[in-house]
Amino acid sequence: MKKTCNTLRQGAFKQVTEYEQKFSNTKNLYEDFLADFVRINFDLKTAYETAKEFFGDVSVPFAGVDGTMYSRPLFDMVIFFGGAYAATGTIKFSPSLGTEVEYDKKTFQQSIGLSSVVPIYTSEIPDVDHSNSAQEQPREVNPAKSLTDEEIANNSLIANSIMTFSEYFPAYKLASDATQNPRVILMDRSLSADRAGLLYETRKTEFWSSKSTLIGYKTSSEDEPIDKNDLIISRQHVSNQALDLPPARADYLRTSIICYLEKNKTLTLNEIAPMFNASDEKRMKRTEQALKSLIKVKF
Repeated sequence: MKKTCNTLRQGAFKQVTEYEQKFSNTKNLYEDFLADFVRINFDLKTAYETAKEFFGDVSVPFAGVDGTMYSRPLFDMVIFFGGAYAATGTIKFSPSLGTEVEYDKKTFQQSIGLSSVVPIYTSEIPDVDHSNSAQEQPREVNPAKSLTDEEIANNSLIANSIMTFSEYFPAYKLASDATQNPRVILMDRSLSADRAGLLYETRKTEFWSSKSTLIGYKTSSEDEPIDKNDLIISRQHVSNQALDLPPARADYLRTSIICYLEKNKTLTLNEIAPMFNASDEKRMKRTEQALKSLIKVKF
């Protein structure tokens, strides 16, 4: 008992010490860096003027989206559930009373949401969720991971993936709906972090044939099935020509060229180069190499 108590005490002491060290580092970080971005005890009038200048109004529509998920075994199947629900309202700024948040009545009467229930046989989960596959051999199961039915079900990312898409879909629909026009969308996830993670997880294109369930899928009876070319384009198909985001460099140079070709159909090197301000020899060469790499890509 004494030995156990000493072990627990040492563990607790170590954890408290680590927290104190982290708190000290965070405090220094705030004073040296975050103090310029995170404001406390701010002036209401200044906040009011800033909001008015930024949003162009003092009454701002907002939407908040949150999701839920669970996995539940049922006989020889696992029921995966994922969904997301949105609440809308208005944020009102005042120079004297602060910020007032008012929810729309229709939020409680007619909710905005999306949910999906996907039953899958336990034996078929590895065919859908490849998280148990070996990293270097996409068609082989990772021998370091246990493959009991219960652990496969509990560690599956299917429910989390359903919830992720369920959160983004209503947020996208709200953002693109001119009648809703929310100026603020609140989510408990980072769009940039999720996208960066997706790009990292899909970086090995040679694994797509064995790990991607989208290849060969037809969105409708009239469309061609999805192939690797569709995935390689859509993976980085982010182009805002008005804001020039993201910058046309590295792999995004090829993506930007594709976006211009989608709009103009046919372009030569001399026509594409001015679109990227490729006036010097170095930039012209990079643009030409990007075009050649697009032509040579074969899947």
